[in-house]
Amino acid sequence: MDGSSEFDEVRSDPDPVRRGRYATELITLYQQRATELARLRKEAIEEAHCTGLSYTEIAELLGITKGRISQIRTSAPPAERAFFGIGPVVVGIPRRFGVEDGRGRPYFDASDQATEERIEADLARLSLISTRFAIDPDVEQVPAGDAVVICGPKSAPVARNLLAADEALSFENIEGTWYLIEKSSGRRHSSPFRADFANRTDIGYLARRVEGGRVVVHIAGVTSIGSLGVAHWLTSNVASLYEPSARFTSAVIECDFDPELSITGSRIVAGPFTTRE
Repeated sequence: MDGSSEFDEVRSDPDPVRRGRYATELITLYQQRATELARLRKEAIEEAHCTGLSYTEIAELLGITKGRISQIRTSAPPAERAFFGIGPVVVGIPRRFGVEDGRGRPYFDASDQATEERIEADLARLSLISTRFAIDPDVEQVPAGDAVVICGPKSAPVARNLLAADEALSFENIEGTWYLIEKSSGRRHSSPFRADFANRTDIGYLARRVEGGRVVVHIAGVTSIGSLGVAHWLTSNVASLYEPSARFTSAVIECDFDPELSITGSRIVAGPFTTRE
């Protein structure tokens, strides 16, 4: 559906509630596309400059002033915004179930929630609007559009389905121990924390894939603190990790944390493994 037909459909809808809801959705979508267009314009200006054109020449060719070129270069979103797609971005964490008084009660892990909040802060910094979704134990597919899935293979089949597409890394439980395994060498990465709870170091998985015109980022810790460690690392490294030509990128991230479960450090220990277009 093109933009004009969407616009006409909103205008002609006789139901005021449905019309208002659809109008709100389209405003959000168009705002995100306008922001992405601003990023693309900034990127195009820099590419043109790299070919030898001066900013004055670029301004003349684009029909704008050199002062406007300077504004675009300083105010438009950075290139790494595209790491998460165009937006809006849906962010999901597992809905877990505990047992109390013989009944299963749903809850969200505190570290998963902290990971979700950190990702949302990064998205906001990159001018991306986000919404939330709960990953129930039977969820198999990622919602439509750009998404960040914070979920390990033990929590829901959606995580296992995403991991199956990774040609470089696998996430496997071998004799009761979870490993991230480099497929080419067979090298195994395990969680020191799971082996000894006094060792406050955990690991996690990070992947980004481009499929069907959208971006899906997948984060999965051996424990939920490992997921928070991945988000911690990503905050500082998304700019260097982003490659416009990358179709699939994955890595193993290790993190340290304190007794309050706050991340004190994070680093990449395997990868990034990248498949390009």
